[in-house]
Amino acid sequence: MTITIRHRTTYTFDAPVFLEPHVIRLHPRAGAAARLVDFGLDLEPAPAVRAENLDLDGNVVTHAWFEGLTATLTVRTHATVETSNTDPFRFLAVDADRSLPYAYAPDLAHRLRPCRSAPDVAHPAVRELALDVARESSRNPLAFPLDLARRLHERFSLERRQDGPPLAPHETVARRRGACRDLAVLFIECCRTMGLAARFVSGYAHTDSASPNDLHAWAEVYLVGGGWRAYDPSYGVAVADRHVTVAAAPEPGDAAPITGTFRGHATSRLHVEVRVRAASTAAPPA
Repeated sequence: MTITIRHRTTYTFDAPVFLEPHVIRLHPRAGAAARLVDFGLDLEPAPAVRAENLDLDGNVVTHAWFEGLTATLTVRTHATVETSNTDPFRFLAVDADRSLPYAYAPDLAHRLRPCRSAPDVAHPAVRELALDVARESSRNPLAFPLDLARRLHERFSLERRQDGPPLAPHETVARRRGACRDLAVLFIECCRTMGLAARFVSGYAHTDSASPNDLHAWAEVYLVGGGWRAYDPSYGVAVADRHVTVAAAPEPGDAAPITGTFRGHATSRLHVEVRVRAASTAAPPA
């Protein structure tokens, strides 16, 4: 599938401000099942210094330093990505007969430590939810992530909240609704409660819905033999070729699309426009 993305984020200030350094994570991730065909990032005002690099989690990030005062900051991106993961279950699992709570081999557990947590850390309401889904999935570590994604999709309402950090997992359980990032964080906490390493993902999803497009959030779970496998609790699916990742990290803040502050006596307004379009990718000639 060929997915094209047009994204514009505009911050408007009611008085001139000085922009502190900003970090931008909007570069689509390429990999075994995704090929980046085209990408562009434009900033207004133009930064005095701009640099691209990889962060600790392997995400492509842009650092921007600004000079002078401004009343706006606009971040525009365009991208074309070819995705090919039509079967998210196409992998050979190792130790699939282990039951939850899952125990990784010691060396792997150490490397995955930032994406894991002690089973007794979770709030009782979150732990109860995780245990209920674990029983439903017969404590199968391969079945649990998809069963959990489906449970959250079916029993929690999805709402739109353009800005602000994710809610704490137990708050989302109590409310029985949340934005995509709230459901992703709850999903991650449930997985970690069952011993599975999980991390937060931000990016874009193509849907058949007529609703306006927006940035999206989901999660990845590390399955031995399958590597990082993505699940979207907003839609109750294992992620295939309709999602485009821009960043993944153990904590949501480290996958945020834009981070930065400003100096000055002003209030800001945020406006985001996202357009995601998709078309089937033609097969190569025989």
